Amino acid sequence: MIKITNLSKSFDGGKTYSVKELDLEVKKGELLVLLGSSGCGKSTTMKMINRLIEPTQGTIEIDGTINTELDKVELRRNIGYVFQKIGLFPHMTIEENVCIVPKMLKWSKERMQERARELLSLVELPIEQYGNRLPQELSGGQQQRVGVARALAVDPDYLLMDEPFGALDAVTRDSLQKEVLQLKEELGKTIIFVTHDLFEALLLGDRIAVMDGGILQQCGAPEELLNTPKTNFVKELFLRPARQLSQFKEVF
Repeated sequence: MIKITNLSKSFDGGKTYSVKELDLEVKKGELLVLLGSSGCGKSTTMKMINRLIEPTQGTIEIDGTINTELDKVELRRNIGYVFQKIGLFPHMTIEENVCIVPKMLKWSKERMQERARELLSLVELPIEQYGNRLPQELSGGQQQRVGVARALAVDPDYLLMDEPFGALDAVTRDSLQKEVLQLKEELGKTIIFVTHDLFEALLLGDRIAVMDGGILQQCGAPEELLNTPKTNFVKELFLRPARQLSQFKEVF
């Protein structure tokens, strides 16, 4: 479980806050969506979980231990990170990209190859067909699948996904959204997923945490936010014609 308590982040000495007094719990095995527009604090929150930036105040506990008390390298080995720009190394093959962290941990060649085979199969990119290719030989959607495989390489308990499909076309995005749900069921990972897309949040989230101006507006199951919004911001955000939301009925 991830427990966030009174978390704030200011980059200007307290004049303004990117995140302010955030309290949030992420349950084991759930997919929690952080939803909000650009600049609302959702990506800043993700970076504080992974200690890419440090909080101004407050704490983040990972399985009962405050993350600032953990070695950064050890912390990040247990938290996979997938982001929009993917960040594959262009001079490395797909197999080599997947095995970057295992190689740092001095896994044997055989163990790394077996793990790459397993993960590339999981994201439907068989190693026999794709393992020796370079990233530029793959489509954007395929590269993002490799990014997911790389994040899972050392079997982390947690997966952070920061707008991972934002730059992809609608068809590819729809396909990868379904794959995320499938991976969650198959692997039982705890996932925090950042998006500004309302319908993506409704499709993926066990719970949705709505943020605005660095402040948590409401956190709850999709049907709770739709039916009992607690703030005007949440009410307006989820005020959509019934015909637009009808496609999500099976989620609820």
